[in-house]
Amino acid sequence: MAKIKVAACQYPIEPVGSVAAWAQKLERMVAEAARGGAQLVVLPEYGGMELASALPRPVQADLRLQLEHLQDLVPVYHETCAKLARRYCVYLLAASMPERVGDEFHNRAWMYGPSGEGNYVEKLQLTRWERETWGVARGDENVVFDTELGVVGVAICYDAEFPLLVRRLVEHGARIILVPSCTDALSGYWRVRIACQARALENQCYVVQATTVGSAPWSIAVDENRGAAGVYGPPDRGFPDSGVVAMGVLDQPGWVTAEIDLALVEAVRLDGEVPNHRDWVRSRHLQAAVARHTIR
Repeated sequence: MAKIKVAACQYPIEPVGSVAAWAQKLERMVAEAARGGAQLVVLPEYGGMELASALPRPVQADLRLQLEHLQDLVPVYHETCAKLARRYCVYLLAASMPERVGDEFHNRAWMYGPSGEGNYVEKLQLTRWERETWGVARGDENVVFDTELGVVGVAICYDAEFPLLVRRLVEHGARIILVPSCTDALSGYWRVRIACQARALENQCYVVQATTVGSAPWSIAVDENRGAAGVYGPPDRGFPDSGVVAMGVLDQPGWVTAEIDLALVEAVRLDGEVPNHRDWVRSRHLQAAVARHTIR
């Protein structure tokens, strides 16, 4: 499928208060994206953390205890997301949340297809706050999803800032990279956004970023959320000169939608102004000798 309608969310973190209220909110949002023609719907990193508002207040106030109690809600979380993907006939990258893996918690995002079938990807590169304060552990496997829309890769937030992690997805066929993100400051948002645009440039592919937005003082984990969703491509033939295919309004809830054309990816890789994708030679770039000269 060459042309695909994608919808990336600027997801407002809100005190939903119950699982039922969360499910109703999510259905309203997915339904809106589907009505707009979206075939691929992208939610942000840690959007699932608003479910903590359904927990008792003493639990909400304790980072580790919160993770323990959220595990009881994981099954209904998956069930709800699978049902919505099936009901609205979309590919849905659900908002991530920490899930127990043995005696650790991993930040997982699940991709669901129109059949309701799903599988997950884990964050590989963790921020200092995740490691040092929250105690979340890293995953250890890159994942690509074979879909009827093509091969889709996922780089969760900070992962997108590491070129080799994304390049591995591209080398396994991904033409679309999804970047669900959660950033509490504009500096963090810009780091991820710049990374998204850089990955689109160097791999000559599409990168779709979804973000959390809004102030949530009730949440000890996602209290401040800054950002804007966007769809990016290489600044080359057939793409916008800026590489920005679609861009949301900073910090405003809603959807950013765009039609992406995978035929343009193949065309620019074959005969672009610059052949970034073809010129990427990992062994040469990493192993080339470095000359050192002293100048006085």
